[in-house]
Amino acid sequence: MRRPVANVRRRMSLIVIPLLLSACGASLQMPSLSLETATGDAMSAASITSRPSGAAPVKPGEPVIVTAIEGHLSNVDVTGPKGPLPGTLSDDGTRWQADVRSLRYDSTYRVEATAIDARGVAATKTSEFSTIAPTSFFTGEVVSPAAGELVGVGLPVVVNFDRPIKNRAEVEQALVIRTPTSIEGAWAWRDGRTVEFRPKTYWPGNITVEVAANLQGIESSDGVYGRGGLASAFRIGPSMVTKVNAETYEAQVFRDGAVIRTIPVTTGKLGFETRSGTKVILSKERTRIMDAATGGTDRSDPEYYRLMVEYAMRVTYSGEFVHAAPWSVGSQGRANVSHGCIGMSTSNGQWLYDQTLVGDVVEVSGTGNVQNLGNGITVWNETWPSWLERSATGSVSTVATGTLKPGEQGAGTEMLIVPLERPRPSQSSQSFVVPGVPGLAVASSSPSVP
Repeated sequence: MRRPVANVRRRMSLIVIPLLLSACGASLQMPSLSLETATGDAMSAASITSRPSGAAPVKPGEPVIVTAIEGHLSNVDVTGPKGPLPGTLSDDGTRWQADVRSLRYDSTYRVEATAIDARGVAATKTSEFSTIAPTSFFTGEVVSPAAGELVGVGLPVVVNFDRPIKNRAEVEQALVIRTPTSIEGAWAWRDGRTVEFRPKTYWPGNITVEVAANLQGIESSDGVYGRGGLASAFRIGPSMVTKVNAETYEAQVFRDGAVIRTIPVTTGKLGFETRSGTKVILSKERTRIMDAATGGTDRSDPEYYRLMVEYAMRVTYSGEFVHAAPWSVGSQGRANVSHGCIGMSTSNGQWLYDQTLVGDVVEVSGTGNVQNLGNGITVWNETWPSWLERSATGSVSTVATGTLKPGEQGAGTEMLIVPLERPRPSQSSQSFVVPGVPGLAVASSSPSVP
């Protein structure tokens, strides 16, 4: 509304008496000047609008905006249950917006604003609005990588929600990935409750990755709103990529882009070909019993085996491992004789095991058996366009660490900083829980093929 501001002004006249001057024979007559002001109340030309407004409760995600018309804002106070809201004034001084993504549920906010017109006459406005009080909520958690974990460059971020998500775009927008420098990536939905993030290419090595979200105010489906948020951080170790060529019977191990060892190997023989594609280390076991019966082979079958293997690193749920295979040393570098696993000498197996983290990458080529999606962490076997088809927001960039401001999405959450270290030599097996698949554990009886 407009509020009059009293301005007492007196009527006055200033009369300039005409003068006749002579210049070069011409007469110049100076005009008279009269100035007048009036005493009374002056109405400001400025007016103020604000939203949200009205008696009906609003959704907490509604932006709070105050605007001056025919004037400039000189003061804005929006006060809620926790005090004043921070805000930003536009460069021209006509628009103010609260620096919060979401308001509190079931709360009342009071707006007080002042605007000044071109003459300096002020107008004020006071209003209130309230937010809705939801009865149904959803929450989320980062299930992989675990908070504080040190992992390889191939492990995606997996977030689970306790209710189906229909408004996927808004949920994706609330999720923030922070890295030391911005990198391209995208979220993609595995199912109605699970979303994964992967970079366009592997993670850079030797970085900290932070995951955060403020779910407050997010409406995942009709009448279901986010509660709280999530925050986690993990470390990416040195970039370790092992490239296995089944046609040349060798594996080249790359650390941070440089070859550090070439290992003679054997892969799956005819009828048991190792799957070609990009795999991710799922778990590590210092020793493991491999029994062909767990994969459906009858004990009377000539292909049946039961072996104790060392330095076993799982790469598929169906039972492919990278491991030491001293019984096939004579064929390593010369022929493929395994039942699908990638075998090497005990010394090479121990060395690779000691270098490897869960999440490191194994790229296999040279076989006609193509890696099937879902049999392990297979996100890198999808083309980038195919990955984006399962995203509601498409390609995004991670936020460079330290660039989020208070009030922005994901800001204000405490992050964990984890020291970087490689695994201790020949350490005991890591957790058998399969990364990115909540509730799925790799039991000792699960399939394995030497």
